[in-house]
Amino acid sequence: MNKTLTSSVAIAALCSGAAFAEDVTVFGPWLGPDQELVEAVLSDFAEKSGHNVSYVGSDSFEQQIVVDAEAGSAPNVAVFPQPGLASDMAARGFLTPLKDGTADWVRDNYAAGQSWVDLGTYAGPDSAEDLYGFFYKVDVKSLVWYSPENFEDAGYEIPTTMEELKALTDQIVADGETPWCIGLGSGGATGWPATDWVEDMMLRTQPPAVYDQWVSNEMPFDDPRVVAAIEEFGAFARNDEYVAGGAGAVASTDFRDSPKGLFAAPPQCYMHRQASFIPAFFPEGTEIGADADFFYFPAYEGKDLGAPVLGAGTLWAITNENQAAHDLIEYLQTPVAHEIWMANGGFLTPHKGVDLSKFSTEAAANMNQILLDATTFRFDASDLMPGGVGAGTFWTGMVDYAGGEDASAVASEIQSSWDALK
Repeated sequence: MNKTLTSSVAIAALCSGAAFAEDVTVFGPWLGPDQELVEAVLSDFAEKSGHNVSYVGSDSFEQQIVVDAEAGSAPNVAVFPQPGLASDMAARGFLTPLKDGTADWVRDNYAAGQSWVDLGTYAGPDSAEDLYGFFYKVDVKSLVWYSPENFEDAGYEIPTTMEELKALTDQIVADGETPWCIGLGSGGATGWPATDWVEDMMLRTQPPAVYDQWVSNEMPFDDPRVVAAIEEFGAFARNDEYVAGGAGAVASTDFRDSPKGLFAAPPQCYMHRQASFIPAFFPEGTEIGADADFFYFPAYEGKDLGAPVLGAGTLWAITNENQAAHDLIEYLQTPVAHEIWMANGGFLTPHKGVDLSKFSTEAAANMNQILLDATTFRFDASDLMPGGVGAGTFWTGMVDYAGGEDASAVASEIQSSWDALK
């Protein structure tokens, strides 16, 4: 993909002081259809800036980017699926801080802007903190899926607070029905859906700073505040009346199968908490917004913690500095850089300046509104913890907890595993 526009006006409008076209290489995790979509965005950047742009995708990005950086052959820009690796590479001197003023731009133009600044700010090799990561393309996890027809038939209203959600859960039981479908099964990764529940509950019961202390282990995993969040999950998952198949089925039900109860006749459940990707496992032909819809997994009205959103996303960082790399980060601040991908689906953004009518579907626009309404955004905690914990004992511990083990004992075992990694 090489497109050059020689108009110096266009270059000057986008690029701060770039006097000539440069080559800019971008390396990221996207292959297949997603690669075509990111290339469409980069093509627009090439046209507007005059730079020559090439993208390479890999399904082993995390390993390859480290190898390339150590060999001195890193791309100009790398797209990281997780902040943890970017933070490690910044500390080793492999990333270039973004231009002065970028953090202010993010604060002003992204919903929950300070959250995005915090997630992209790391200590460099001299321990000084700088903004290294620019978030672009975000996923939302704080969602509850339901069947509008089932809700309408039963006369249920969408809850807007956690108190209302718990009252609705009890109302469904009182009506002789089952409120929730929950499944933790995922092969070797069994347990991860429960970690999302606990993370959401941490954000709904504790301030964001406490969540951050938990992620970094500045606050131990067996702190009473973490145990309480685990038990908040258990209040739903360990109640036989609340869960399709009973509490004993939670750990053994595959997460891909668990939402199917929403579509059974009669319904096996009325609600399913899961991230924005779950419609891929809905019955074929399911129309989002009609056959299935979603609402924000609400916060407690009585806790005064705003509207926190849990999710994930990719961050763009400069791994081999040139002017074109800085110009690309500047381009990502323009609404059109987001709208090109928005129009093709599978893309959410906290950018407050985008035209929501450019989304491919009304459902996508509605989901994006949850991001725009967020007062706090936090990245999936298990993805930020050491692999042995976040993709290990946290998963298995939640399976043990769902099976009846004591929350405090499980949390202590997870903390012991973390201590062993230090």
